[in-house]
Amino acid sequence: MTEPFVPYPDRYIPKVPPEQAAAEFYEVLRRRRSVRMFSDRPVSQETIEWLVRCAHTAPSGANKQPWRFVCVQDPAKKAEIRRGAEAEEREFYERRANDEWLRDLAPLGTDDHKEFLEVAPWLVVVFQMSKLDDGSQVYYLKESVGLACGMFLAAAQMAGLATLTHTPSPMAFLGDILGRPKHERPFLLIPVGYPTDDCMVPSKALERRELADVMKIV
Repeated sequence: MTEPFVPYPDRYIPKVPPEQAAAEFYEVLRRRRSVRMFSDRPVSQETIEWLVRCAHTAPSGANKQPWRFVCVQDPAKKAEIRRGAEAEEREFYERRANDEWLRDLAPLGTDDHKEFLEVAPWLVVVFQMSKLDDGSQVYYLKESVGLACGMFLAAAQMAGLATLTHTPSPMAFLGDILGRPKHERPFLLIPVGYPTDDCMVPSKALERRELADVMKIV
């Protein structure tokens, strides 16, 4: 039987002071942008496996790890996902979104056309598991899966890849297309690849609130 606690001999210790290590990591993350102009340049399966491994190090409620990363490279599946996503997005832009929401989205130039879902070499669909495959209970489901997604995005940035957090709503069609069981619900759709050489991103995406607006020390 596994001991409940074990030593922690492999703790990561940077070779520079902590403030420098954090600043260097920041310099990588601050360059991340949500990209919609993807190149069809290949990304190896090994790379995607390492990204999922990174995400899989995330903490989770009672260490249940209630996530499933379904990594899609098949062109036919990607085309099917695009059709499903665009159908939901048309409903969103034409009926579901209120005027304020549409005004906030306008500077980003988004619409119901999602050609990047076929161009990006990989679509990673993250599912949240309401129970594990053996039927056991999970805890803090959304928080756990959200943490894993954040670590996936950070890992992709470290690898020099572009990503997008795409959330067509509702997303049940993804489970149907990918043949997932009912206890797995789509959480996030992440295209992964390289940006095109002429990739453009919204200038609004460069804006960040000041540190003093998002951090308080008491």
